[in-house]
Amino acid sequence: MPIKRSAYKELRKAKLRHYKNISTKTELKTIAKKFQKLIETKKMDEAKKAIPELISKIDKAASKGIIKSNTASRRISRLMKKLSQASKA
Repeated sequence: MPIKRSAYKELRKAKLRHYKNISTKTELKTIAKKFQKLIETKKMDEAKKAIPELISKIDKAASKGIIKSNTASRRISRLMKKLSQASKA
């Protein structure tokens, strides 16, 4: 356990950041699942409306360091690929 007061404060801050990061990751997964479900049910109009929000959330998470930037790019690329394949079919 920390001895100094500043170390206690840093522990509290780290815990708060941890929970915020977890909630952001969970939110990303939830939105991605919704998007996937829209594609599976062939609701292309709704999927096209949902993709900008999803990309925005992924980019914001990458800029804050919650996920790595390459991971964000890969996820966005795969989502766009799924959308274009589904709209062709």
